[in-house]
Amino acid sequence: MPQLQLPIFPKGMTMITANLGVTIRDGAVTYIYGNLPIFSHHVDDIITFRMITSQLYVNGSATQAEICQAFGVSRISVKRSVKLYREKGIAGFYEEPHRRGPAVLTPDVFSKVQDMLDDEQSIPGIARELDLKANTLRKAVSAGKLHKPQKKTPVYSDGRRNNQQK
Repeated sequence: MPQLQLPIFPKGMTMITANLGVTIRDGAVTYIYGNLPIFSHHVDDIITFRMITSQLYVNGSATQAEICQAFGVSRISVKRSVKLYREKGIAGFYEEPHRRGPAVLTPDVFSKVQDMLDDEQSIPGIARELDLKANTLRKAVSAGKLHKPQKKTPVYSDGRRNNQQK
């Protein structure tokens, strides 16, 4: 006949359910089910925390309310993590977030603007011609995405420049 094994938890354990607890030691968060550690991650690893708590809920080891109460997180954050876990699995937590691309300065427009700047056209003139905002172009220049060429000062036959006096 198999022997019944009681859950034995170490001191300082925060209980999530009667069989599931979590402890923090030496910068590592360890989840213990019964008397076996089931998962561990660094204290500052929020993404892995969301992944493991979602997995605990989906597997039926804890309810959302128990997770919220044990960790002091909001219900909506747990619901969002569970939704992500169900839709994309573990990999969904670690994929690069989708970001919107450039809406105005697309690569085609970007090259046109740079060509016009290279031809020494003014930013307001380019903006009017391409139906863009001048401020958008100024921001791209100041961010280093576009560059304005240096203005060439004419050199006269006697060797002096336009801004020099005789």
